[in-house]
Amino acid sequence: MKCPYCGHLDNRVIDSRLNKDATITRRRRECLACNQRFTTYERLEVMLPVLVKKDGRREPWDRHKLIAGLQKACEKRTVSRDKIDDFTDEIERKLQDYGAKEIHSQVVGQWVMEGLPRLDEVAYVRFASVYRQFKDVNEFMDELKTLLDSRGKNE
Repeated sequence: MKCPYCGHLDNRVIDSRLNKDATITRRRRECLACNQRFTTYERLEVMLPVLVKKDGRREPWDRHKLIAGLQKACEKRTVSRDKIDDFTDEIERKLQDYGAKEIHSQVVGQWVMEGLPRLDEVAYVRFASVYRQFKDVNEFMDELKTLLDSRGKNE
């Protein structure tokens, strides 16, 4: 592992810990050249399906794109980064279980839309406004009514 401070390649591991799901290993390291400490994370690399976009383009799954979208939707809300990471992990587990080499991005978008109300209802509405590309306020109101109706059924 290359030191982010001096670029030296030799370092030693001071501490290793697993996350609560035992899927990520956090390692504290110390550079043997400059003695600076830094943290690395190890995660099992799994082969996830390629996303097929609306226009037919294919691109590899990018966890960071989903996290960025969720962070934008959760901006100024009380949703922690841990909850966003857990939600993203849940979507990735669905992708792993999907069992195909390709998946339409609309399927993944639908999974996100189904799970977001449990994370934060305002984030759901924000995400939906971008994902569904509302053309007018009536479409937006219809989405809100759907959310409120499903909320009433769950209570």
